[in-house]
Amino acid sequence: MQERIEIVRGDITQERVDAIVNAANESLLGGGGVDGAIHCAAGPELLAECRGLGGCPTGQAKITKGYQLPAKYIIHTVGPVWHGGGQGEADLLASCHRESLRLAHQHGCETLAFPAISCGVYGYPLSEAARVALETVRAELVNYELPRIVRWVMFDLRTYDAWKSVLGASRS
Repeated sequence: MQERIEIVRGDITQERVDAIVNAANESLLGGGGVDGAIHCAAGPELLAECRGLGGCPTGQAKITKGYQLPAKYIIHTVGPVWHGGGQGEADLLASCHRESLRLAHQHGCETLAFPAISCGVYGYPLSEAARVALETVRAELVNYELPRIVRWVMFDLRTYDAWKSVLGASRS
């Protein structure tokens, strides 16, 4: 499964993949960080489509068109806010990744790009989020032929290093 997982530095809004994952809030109407950047890059049509989705609960995912992005689809998932780890945060974060993979598979996506879900203003510790994300995706990929490539796109070096470290440790 390792050959299907990639970690890169970059801007997720520029990724030429079938689908990107948006670390959204429950309203799906845009926000800060990755969510704001995706909404801005995709254009106003995205907001119009999201208004009709009725929001999204934490741990779930919904899919829209990519509009002005290079990606055909945007999979919006709502990660948990970190409250110390004792309120089901790991289960909710794992669910975000499972649900995103399921939607990518259902829509025939060969390539999928994730951000570091919940690691911005939601405060999830980087190494712990990387462990949950990578373990969940690795376990789920055995059930799916698609997507063939799952890539995490990290905007900053600190997040990239955390994901690479966890991936390297899991390969040992």
